[in-house]
Amino acid sequence: MTIALTAHDAKKELMVQFCIAYCGILSRHSLCGTGTTSKMVSEATGLEITRFLSGGQGGDQQIAARIACNEIDLVLFFRDPLTRKESEEDKAQLLRLCDVHNIPVATNIASAEALIHALERGDLDWRNLVH
Repeated sequence: MTIALTAHDAKKELMVQFCIAYCGILSRHSLCGTGTTSKMVSEATGLEITRFLSGGQGGDQQIAARIACNEIDLVLFFRDPLTRKESEEDKAQLLRLCDVHNIPVATNIASAEALIHALERGDLDWRNLVH
């Protein structure tokens, strides 16, 4: 599976800690993500991550384009719901495309852990049912 990683600034360290905790599972999949998030996760874990632009510079749109082209299977997007962001429209578009294309998306640590455990169990082989 191809997993996209992105996080608001206030949640980047949480994403790093999540990826450290689940490095064994994540290492068995293709990873991609927005610039700073990918850099931080890769440096902390040694995971190989295809790095896109930073979110505000088009990285969110790069992920969205790959969702539209059926190239991403799961999105982990740790949101900071308490602070308004400049790139809010890009993030909303990303979430909308996840809904349009039936891409599982986690926006917080609890949903990310549920998805990562389902991935480990093999419960996310849903594309065979949908497509």
